[in-house]
Amino acid sequence: MTTKTDEAGLGYEQARDELIEVVRRLEAGGTSLEESLALWERGEELAKVCRRWLDGARARLDAALAEAGPDGGADEEG
Repeated sequence: MTTKTDEAGLGYEQARDELIEVVRRLEAGGTSLEESLALWERGEELAKVCRRWLDGARARLDAALAEAGPDGGADEEG
């Protein structure tokens, strides 16, 4: 599993894929309480990484749309 110090270098897809694996392991059961807690904590960290990526993407999209103007950048003729 990736450590917390590696978080900053994780791309969205990497964090998402690792989060999926964490969820699978938790859902499968069979882990000790301590391991389950560690997996849960890692899942929370990965979810935050994904949220930061998605928030950044939303900000970029909003900025691009604002730059394009109210008509989405389409030329109006008429």
